[in-house]
Amino acid sequence: MGQKLPEIIFEDNHLIAVNKRAGELVQGDKTGDVPLPDLLKSYIKKKYNKPGAVFLGVIHRLDRPTTGVVLFARTSKGLERMNAAFKNRETQKIYWALVEGEIEENGQLHHYLKKNPKSNKSIAYQRPETGAKEAKLTYTLLHKGDRYTLLEVRLETGRHHQIRAQFAAVGHPIKGDVKYGARRAEKDKSICLHSKSLSFIHPTSKENVLIETMPPMSFNPFLNP
Repeated sequence: MGQKLPEIIFEDNHLIAVNKRAGELVQGDKTGDVPLPDLLKSYIKKKYNKPGAVFLGVIHRLDRPTTGVVLFARTSKGLERMNAAFKNRETQKIYWALVEGEIEENGQLHHYLKKNPKSNKSIAYQRPETGAKEAKLTYTLLHKGDRYTLLEVRLETGRHHQIRAQFAAVGHPIKGDVKYGARRAEKDKSICLHSKSLSFIHPTSKENVLIETMPPMSFNPFLNP
């Protein structure tokens, strides 16, 4: 049985974006499961009847249980220019996060994160620590329930598992994220963290591009209170 075709939400000569489902891999890992770039290369080869190898560059990543917008490059020029845009923070990513517990108001989090490669986790410290990198984010309250709070999150830094680790550190782990202390897992092994939108200047046309997606069904009870 072949793997399901990724949900493509933007495509032109230089770029292609998907609405990543929970469980899909942005890059190959030890599981040996087919990652999104391989699936997209097959799609491009077939759609455009391309002979030989198909180019596809990974610009940024999302964790396997996270959903939402992921952008890839179809040309080396697109990859080079978008890599620079991400590095120089000329792109804007907005996440939606459903966290455990009640959060009363908008705010920001500031920690120092240190990655533990053995456990594939990031540990959050309040003060500078050897090997730890500064991590900052801001969040806006979208909906407050009895047991969960829906937040819009904007990253000021891009660290390993940043949103997951920072909210867990203040006692509000992402719903379903048992790795970071959530009470229980989601049935589909997802976590309620969604890359809602990505905006950037197109690498060749120089036009403003906004790519948006709706979160998966696990968010539905919190979208129309």
